[in-house]
Amino acid sequence: MSFSRQFKRRILDISTHLFEERAMELFHWQAEHNSIYRTYLSYLKVAPKEIKRTANIPFLPIEFFKYHPVVTGDTSQHQVVFESSGTTGQIRSQHYVADLPWYQQICQRAFEQRWGPLTDYHIFALLPSYLERNNSSLVAMADFFIKQSQSAYSGFYLNDLERLVHQVERARQTNRRVLLLGVTFALLSLAETYCLQWPEVLIMETGGMKGRRKEITRAEVHELLFSGLGVTTVASEYGMTELLSQAYAQSEGQFTTSPWMKILIRDTYDPFSQAPDGRQGGINVIDLANVDSCAFIETKDLGRRVDEKTFEVMGRFDNSEVRGCSLMV
Repeated sequence: MSFSRQFKRRILDISTHLFEERAMELFHWQAEHNSIYRTYLSYLKVAPKEIKRTANIPFLPIEFFKYHPVVTGDTSQHQVVFESSGTTGQIRSQHYVADLPWYQQICQRAFEQRWGPLTDYHIFALLPSYLERNNSSLVAMADFFIKQSQSAYSGFYLNDLERLVHQVERARQTNRRVLLLGVTFALLSLAETYCLQWPEVLIMETGGMKGRRKEITRAEVHELLFSGLGVTTVASEYGMTELLSQAYAQSEGQFTTSPWMKILIRDTYDPFSQAPDGRQGGINVIDLANVDSCAFIETKDLGRRVDEKTFEVMGRFDNSEVRGCSLMV
């Protein structure tokens, strides 16, 4: 059995005390078998064998996904290439995914650990800008969730808000919960067009204004959704093209990671130093699900870590381009 397959089997039910060991195991594997990461480490004059703990691992800047196939192993073995969103003229990140069922399994496990079985939900996906292009990881996740829900009400909605409202009203009369997963600007349009009272509907915003609206804070967005949709819960998803895993937050804006995912905060002025819990800095992500690409990613998001499993997203670095799927500053 290959290293990749064995490792995937060992992290789905990983315990906290084994995270460090598994992360170091994957680091040494990727430092040897990922040509882009290996070259990056060599430019830093880092000898992988001398790295003994995750606190000393150099994280790969996320921009590498725009210019290189970041792949561990054979670059010809990918099943799908996820492509980031963005404004016209931007170079888009590409994530070569060797194992689509693994991505689906990771997404489902992360969601159900936080929100319960997908079969408990009718799932409505309001993702107009993502459906208008190919190879969106968010659309792939939503499509899989819709199928797993096995609900006749579940489905995608492009720009047909009237039909969406009608179907949600019907779904509310059943014994399942309703999940409305949407990109932020589309959810705001829904809240402004209709005056609804959906107290039991779970709204989950994925971030992103796509240049359609003025950027506002997450707190302001949530307040508009609370008042316009009459809901009691507005959740958030933290994910990106370059990561296979997602983190989720309820209304308070504190994201919880999956057991195979860890957030570290780097010093704003020294990317190779870590900031203590409670201090704002750049978000580094260890995503052990990224077995076939790179698990150690330096993002352009600003945040702070509350504790081992919880973090907040504060915005983005001023000098980083606005990503189509970015969370709001």
